[in-house]
Amino acid sequence: MKIAFVGKGGSGKTTLSSLFIRHLAAARLPVIAVDADINQHLGAALGLDETEGAALPAMGAHLPLIKDYLRGSNPRIPSAESMIKTTPPGEGSRLLRVGEDNPVYQACARTVRLDEAAVRLMATGPFTESDLGVACYHSKVGAVELCLNHLVDGREEYVVVDMTAGSDSFASGMFTRFDMTFLVAEPTRKGIAVYRQYKEYARDFGVPLKVVGNKVQGPEDLAFLRDEVGDDLLVTVGHSDWVRAMEKGRPAPFGLLEEGNRHALQTLHRTADAAYGRRDWERYTRQMVHFHLKNAESWGNAKTGVDLAAQVDPSFVLFEGTAAPQPA
Repeated sequence: MKIAFVGKGGSGKTTLSSLFIRHLAAARLPVIAVDADINQHLGAALGLDETEGAALPAMGAHLPLIKDYLRGSNPRIPSAESMIKTTPPGEGSRLLRVGEDNPVYQACARTVRLDEAAVRLMATGPFTESDLGVACYHSKVGAVELCLNHLVDGREEYVVVDMTAGSDSFASGMFTRFDMTFLVAEPTRKGIAVYRQYKEYARDFGVPLKVVGNKVQGPEDLAFLRDEVGDDLLVTVGHSDWVRAMEKGRPAPFGLLEEGNRHALQTLHRTADAAYGRRDWERYTRQMVHFHLKNAESWGNAKTGVDLAAQVDPSFVLFEGTAAPQPA
């Protein structure tokens, strides 16, 4: 299951995504956590100190390795250099699975202990001074999109992505890569504005979207959210002394999280699990191809010097039963 947490900057999406990751880990489910935000805070929210967070490998820095591994023996892709962030898999491509070991995870993922459980953490890497004038942040997030395009995951396997803030993720097709998108919204006009943008973009692509109200302090806040988002409001989260202690570097066992917030996480889990029954791998693959062709025409062909439409394998559909990846 691929789950995205989105919202405006400061809405609490990183905090909520980290709590959901902890909840899944406590249930002994395999989890890959991905920090795809330009401001890299997910590691800290999962308990890493500053030194540990800085030591996380940047996926963007390993993009050549990622491309070369995923290309495999796909005859439609003559070289890793001809791949872009939207390149879809085809016959001969190597695929990624949540529980396996492979060169991509070895280079880009690190294990994070959470009480008695553990998750794999991956990060795009921060936008550095050396990138100014020569790169955009979307080129770094492209490593995440490419991996999601080649990922085969099952019902009780989770990839949780803390997305870039606001509606920035619509600069590519990555917003269509998820079984469920949780939009974290504060009970404010600015918080609702991001929801409306997402709702408008997501509608045409059948993207499942539910709102998690955060920083809700009373009945007036709840009524405001209900009036603004209607049935899309799934659950609300209030103040948490447990989160405050974590932010001070004094984490308590996760089992001590407030009962109301634990119930909210259980609601998120049930909602994500229910989305499994609505999976449509053919549509998923079709949307993948749609955005690849769109990117190829607008900039990809000119950048690579090849016709990227030729990378599309018309007979290939990604699904859970797709053959296991080839050995490296």
